[in-house]
Amino acid sequence: MQLPKISFRTVPCEADIEAVRSIVTSPGVFRPDEIGIAIELIEERLRRGIASGYHFVFAEENGAPIGYTCFGPIACTVASYDLFWIVVAKQYNGIKIGSALMVETENQIRTMGGKRVYIETSSRSDYGAARRFYQRHGYAVEATIKNFYNDNDDMVVFSKELP
Repeated sequence: MQLPKISFRTVPCEADIEAVRSIVTSPGVFRPDEIGIAIELIEERLRRGIASGYHFVFAEENGAPIGYTCFGPIACTVASYDLFWIVVAKQYNGIKIGSALMVETENQIRTMGGKRVYIETSSRSDYGAARRFYQRHGYAVEATIKNFYNDNDDMVVFSKELP
């Protein structure tokens, strides 16, 4: 599959609740509680608006979301942001949608005054592709917290200084 013509949207709408559910369910790696968190974040943004601290970038093909990011400023820091989610619907994997989302998200963070981005992820083998993706995009392992998520499932923290 070639890279489809995509557009980006940053203002969430009610239909995005189901779009997020569909997107995060499609890879088959997220547990039900993780999927629930993804839904909670979009619902919180819709409920509280920008005051929620949650920002979104949706990649769309013909107006339909096919991937998204959720990010926000880290409380009590100056210019540091967390990237909470970056997910592309499984049928669009491998065609650079994730890369396009990462670039657009970093641009949005810079526009908001962000200088640093942090990403937390699992050390499980099924998250290996995600860790390699972050490294290809200039993120470096900042820390590893042993047994954070579960026995033998460490938290791996990546960081990147935005130019």
